[in-house]
Amino acid sequence: MAHNAGMADVTPDPAVSPYPLAVIMERVRLNDRWATEKWEAKGIVADTSPPGSTERVILDDGDTLQVLFPGMTLRLLTIEAEGYLLNLTFPEFRVFVLWRSEDGIARPERLTVSYNEGTRWADSDENVDSVPLPIDLAPWIAEYAAAHYRPEPKRKPRYASSKDKGVASRRDG
Repeated sequence: MAHNAGMADVTPDPAVSPYPLAVIMERVRLNDRWATEKWEAKGIVADTSPPGSTERVILDDGDTLQVLFPGMTLRLLTIEAEGYLLNLTFPEFRVFVLWRSEDGIARPERLTVSYNEGTRWADSDENVDSVPLPIDLAPWIAEYAAAHYRPEPKRKPRYASSKDKGVASRRDG
């Protein structure tokens, strides 16, 4: 990391337990000359698997393959409170899934419910899909975001010089 300013803000809040989730990734075969398949995150469910469980196929009909990846965790960070609130303003709350292809299989790596973090991942050319948030998580996230959101203080506008206060010069007519 380039600097350590605000590092306390990016650590998970120890007072908030992480929420165990499993991600459903789906591969669809394509009849396309440029691509033979397409992977995407299809859903999120509560993870009820025993610790240490590995991924397992939950559907395979030849054209569609769905794989359940247990062991994912949703952690809330105080620095992302604004992004959580923004996500909760949309008609359908979303979970953003960052995934990477490994040995021909799309594997989820990180989860967030912060709209800001999800868009940062997408803007940096990561594979990111959004899926509906399990409705039982919305009150937990809303309560956390409301308790930790701190609007940025308003700043005075800065001008190019002390003489220029945003007013056209007298010569401009």
